[in-house]
Amino acid sequence: MIVGSGFAGLGMAFALVREAIHDFVVLEKSTTVGGTWRDNVYPGCACDVPSHLYSFSYAPNTQWSSTYATQPEIRAYTEACVDRFGVRSRIRLGTEATSATFDESRGEWSVTTSDGTRYRSRILVGGLGPLSRFSLPKIAGLETFRGQIMHSASWDPAFEARGKRIASIGTGASAIQYIPELARDAAKLHVFQRTPAWVLPRIEHRYTKAERLAFERLPGARFLYRQGLYWTHELRALAFAHEPRALAAFERVATWHMARSVRDPALRAKLTPNYRMGCKRILMSNTYYPALTQPNVEVLTDGIRAVTRNGIVAGDGVERPIDTLVFGTGFDVHDYVGKLRITGRDGLDLGALWEKSAEAYLGTTVAGFPNLFMIVGPNTGLGHNSMIFMIESQVAHVMEHVKLLRGGGAHTVEVREDVQREFNDALQRSLRGTVWQSGCKSWYMREDGRNSTLWPGFTFEFRRRTRELVRADFRTTMGRVPARG
Repeated sequence: MIVGSGFAGLGMAFALVREAIHDFVVLEKSTTVGGTWRDNVYPGCACDVPSHLYSFSYAPNTQWSSTYATQPEIRAYTEACVDRFGVRSRIRLGTEATSATFDESRGEWSVTTSDGTRYRSRILVGGLGPLSRFSLPKIAGLETFRGQIMHSASWDPAFEARGKRIASIGTGASAIQYIPELARDAAKLHVFQRTPAWVLPRIEHRYTKAERLAFERLPGARFLYRQGLYWTHELRALAFAHEPRALAAFERVATWHMARSVRDPALRAKLTPNYRMGCKRILMSNTYYPALTQPNVEVLTDGIRAVTRNGIVAGDGVERPIDTLVFGTGFDVHDYVGKLRITGRDGLDLGALWEKSAEAYLGTTVAGFPNLFMIVGPNTGLGHNSMIFMIESQVAHVMEHVKLLRGGGAHTVEVREDVQREFNDALQRSLRGTVWQSGCKSWYMREDGRNSTLWPGFTFEFRRRTRELVRADFRTTMGRVPARG
């Protein structure tokens, strides 16, 4: 049983098919597959990881249009992969899993959906995606606003910015993509910035017909190209995790990038970060800074007092009339289970457990929850490379468990609590001294100062750790029952 059909859930389904395992189902609450690349349809939406790296290694797309794929291209890629691996018939669309309870007597998971249907499965894999639950700030008077309200992840495809007076709250990875699009047509765009971001130029290249043909017909060249992209990004972990001072050179590039686009010194001062690059997510754009210099755009940095029926009141006390309020305020990345209630051994509630401190072993298995595997779980996020690499590593790790449970004589498998504790203590020690814990406030960190989102180093090290299943790290009960999925 797989819950979710984003890259994580689909990656797990594809791995099962590649091992000739077909007795599984994928539960998807939406009416189509694709996860975050289905939900985010705001103008300008694109990936900030190179296309050839942000795709499954075993399912290359030779026809990417440019270095960085747009949302429609990525969504089309996921749909094509679903058909390529023949898993569409295994996906239950419009089926939201609401609860999952482990039955200790049977060694099975019982999963209930919103329509009351109950599924039983020996193995439960969560591909729930922390970027599927967007975050909205609490602002006085928001409920009184009479205009249109949108989050970047709940965009109205029919929305037209032309002639509108718009307020945009947030200046993160999504906002710097949609702000230039809105600025082009809006009558007025008020950009509310809490903390400025480090923005690097986006080195983008549109692939020629000859290049796409080479990717298609020369797999060796395509492999070397992907390897080059991977190692170029992987080397950034040296600065992020081991020597943050090395990021000073990139800060100079970002400062130059801003200076050549923003001539107004007062605006440059507003846009200049006062923290080390990498502490918050590094952004890339060639259009963001020019958009902010347009006469119809205003950058505000003194906060928001309230939202009124017809406008928004900034920290300066002035009410600015608006027709549309847009939130680019990110996601609740510390909520790894969403509305799904997962109950493990002895009545353990995973949501309640992780609300205090989200942790797992290799971001995948959790003590007290036999035969449960989470893809893109705690401390698997990245600030420097492709999440698809991490997903493939986790899926390969889960497949080792699947083989043990299906043909290796095991009835249940569960990480030992002491192993999980030792792993997470070491992981948190590794995060000390990294750029992510250098003092800024970011979504990487919980309110209590704990980083439960990022992997603290190289992705190849994560792959090495997940490559093999170390039997001594797990509690295993023996005695097989017929496989159900």
